[in-house]
Amino acid sequence: MWQLLYENLEQTVAVILFGIGFSILLLQRNLIRKIIGLNIMDTAIYLFLASMGYIHGQKAPIVVDGITSTVAYINPVPAGLVLTGIVVSVSFTGIMLALTIRLYRRYHTLDIDEIALLARGEDA
Repeated sequence: MWQLLYENLEQTVAVILFGIGFSILLLQRNLIRKIIGLNIMDTAIYLFLASMGYIHGQKAPIVVDGITSTVAYINPVPAGLVLTGIVVSVSFTGIMLALTIRLYRRYHTLDIDEIALLARGEDA
């Protein structure tokens, strides 16, 4: 079993990171910590995609020495997905942090439960 985990070390680390991020997202009440947990989950997904796209012994898809066979190169799609995901993640994190700042200025707390209670009190 340990041999299998060692052979798939990147995937194992990605699953552990995803679990850490998911537990932070579920168990923490602080909005900043929830955003950090979401970013840890994003990083785990990017690590998993990058590790699945890598094939040992093959090179990046840049034609060198006239070798045009697709067998000699790795698939560039996972790397493109990771780059696109990073851009979306940074944008999403920026929006979430901006909304967190607005919530803090309005309610003077980062606790999601207290914000919900204060928001319900304003509606009544």
